[in-house]
Amino acid sequence: MSEAKSGDTVRLHYKGTLDDGSVFDSSEGRDPLEFTVGSGQIIPGLDNAIPGMKVGEEKTVKIAAAEAYGPHNPEARQAVPRANMPENVDITVGLQLQAQTENGQMMTVTVVEVSEQEVILDANHPLAGKDLTFEIQLTAIN
Repeated sequence: MSEAKSGDTVRLHYKGTLDDGSVFDSSEGRDPLEFTVGSGQIIPGLDNAIPGMKVGEEKTVKIAAAEAYGPHNPEARQAVPRANMPENVDITVGLQLQAQTENGQMMTVTVVEVSEQEVILDANHPLAGKDLTFEIQLTAIN
């Protein structure tokens, strides 16, 4: 039976949990995740766990924040005048918005604070700074 290696397209079922045991993502009820090993399509810590696995093999992988979505960057927070926010949107904590960077790229930001004068937006990935655990099962190697 062959083992997964860099460059292989693989499929896997997964369940991702935080240190407190809460599930943040899962393939349950969906098709397995398909990606090319070593291509950077998934977080590095999970990508690095796949080589050497065989179809049907299961394992639990603990991934430090640095190998997942990186550390939480305080500089990724920005205060925006309330007047600059869209008038037709109810701005509440937790709301995710699309913002355009100075070079024209689109990015997702989360509202983390709201006051009369300004809104604090956070461009960190919601899982930045968190260690993750994945239970994975390799279902196919192509």
